[in-house]
Amino acid sequence: MYSNVLYNLFSYQHNNEQYLVRFMPGFIQRMFLIFSSLQFEGRKYCEHDFQMLFAPCCHQCGEFIIGRVIKAMNNSWHPDCFCCNICQAVLADVGFVKNAGRHLCRPCHNREKARGLGKYICQKCHAIIEEQPLIFKNDPYHPDHFNCSNCGKELTVEARELKGELFCLPCHDKMGVPICGACRRPIEGRVVNAMGKQWHVEHFVCAKCEKPFLGHRHYERKGLAYCETHYNQLFGDVCYHCNRVIEGDVVSALNKAWCVSCFSCSTCNTKLTLKNKFVEFDMKPVCKKCYEKFPLELKKRLKKLAESLGRK
Repeated sequence: MYSNVLYNLFSYQHNNEQYLVRFMPGFIQRMFLIFSSLQFEGRKYCEHDFQMLFAPCCHQCGEFIIGRVIKAMNNSWHPDCFCCNICQAVLADVGFVKNAGRHLCRPCHNREKARGLGKYICQKCHAIIEEQPLIFKNDPYHPDHFNCSNCGKELTVEARELKGELFCLPCHDKMGVPICGACRRPIEGRVVNAMGKQWHVEHFVCAKCEKPFLGHRHYERKGLAYCETHYNQLFGDVCYHCNRVIEGDVVSALNKAWCVSCFSCSTCNTKLTLKNKFVEFDMKPVCKKCYEKFPLELKKRLKKLAESLGRK
């Protein structure tokens, strides 16, 4: 009697055929296992020997499987042991995808595939985004998952985000919100107006070092903005005296460039022009009046040096 009842309550796997356990209270199962024996093809077995002979082993934990068996990847698994190799989500009831010898859930498989293709994964449907994504709250999406918060039209990649909501381009433009010249996104806070455009403070940067100007002066050339240092390095005439970019007229003298206001006698600071007579001393200009005060011997050496350089 007990063996017949037990036969109806328990299951096993044999010859690749799976038999499921029928549910009943655990303590009753244990009582039957203790006071009876398992039968297969007319033979009786204790629990240990029955498991050793017929029950499959879980590929993950190595324990015998009594009950539901997951057959996948040429192995047997407990339902709770068959998990995604990346995120550890249980796969028994959701299916899986083979990926480079791994068993992955579909979202992880899509992310791995997208990474290999250099594409984005939609954070709503978890599918690969073949075209340009719509970036919303710093995450990529298929544009057609959203509708304009104002007119209800299906959105495209030209949609704009404003205060946590998405709008089609026409509706957004009617609101008069400035658009950043760098990221093309709405500017909700402080606006920088420069070079005929509007910018987020953190996006108005030097074209060379990419550091924000943060209110400091910038220098324009061919539609690009540069900080003073890199403008000087790349394009600028730098004043020999003040070491700044020369704005306006340039005084070219002594093989150097000078601001008009900086070109002066290095001794008395009298302002000079190219019409004034001056002498080079220590690579700097000296007015005629100060030159006359130099010791005679020094003036002779300066005169001789000037003659050797072809000057009169």
